[in-house]
Amino acid sequence: MDVRRCIALLGGSFDPVHNAHVALGAYFCRLLHPDELRLIPTGNPWQKSPLQASAADRVEMLRLAFEREPVPVMIDQQEIQRRSATYTIDTLRAIRAETGPETSIAFLIGADQLQQFDTWKDWRELFDLAPICAASRPGFSVDAAHMPAEVACEFSRRVATPDQIRDTPHGLTHIAANLAVDVSATAIRAAFQHGGQPDSLIPPAVLDYIKLHHLYRS
Repeated sequence: MDVRRCIALLGGSFDPVHNAHVALGAYFCRLLHPDELRLIPTGNPWQKSPLQASAADRVEMLRLAFEREPVPVMIDQQEIQRRSATYTIDTLRAIRAETGPETSIAFLIGADQLQQFDTWKDWRELFDLAPICAASRPGFSVDAAHMPAEVACEFSRRVATPDQIRDTPHGLTHIAANLAVDVSATAIRAAFQHGGQPDSLIPPAVLDYIKLHHLYRS
């Protein structure tokens, strides 16, 4: 019997990429054993402030941050290449069309995103395109009481094991409550702008790149 292909998908502004991003990707790589970790830097994120680093800089920082992952890593630039606002639903539709109906596309998010999940465009349709995996973050609970009621209902009725996530193309959810890395890209940018060097929050190679290219300085 053929083994189903699994892609772990991690999107974000990555402005800059930091240790929490790396920890989230590494955690689900250990949990799901995907065939590929695909990173998708946003182009024009409609729910966030304008990006500070260029697309080219963010792509290079991603490459440096994830160069030692135990699974193949791909940086997918489709959202950067879009001229319109970036919506997750469009990205997942494109990846589903690319990979076919049988691939498991495990979409990875943090608890902070889970708490506003019902504001995402066509959020209910996301379950028809990918298993959705959420991880805890300090200050953001993954308990049902801290999610919008409709989101909690959808997640609770679809809960599955990591093995089921890997072997199912879409429709399932998994919530990991034991990942606790608290890093904020906003706080990192503010530290740089005030002359600080948040060395412990950023992969060393990324920190070197930021210093070399004088990013996030006012």
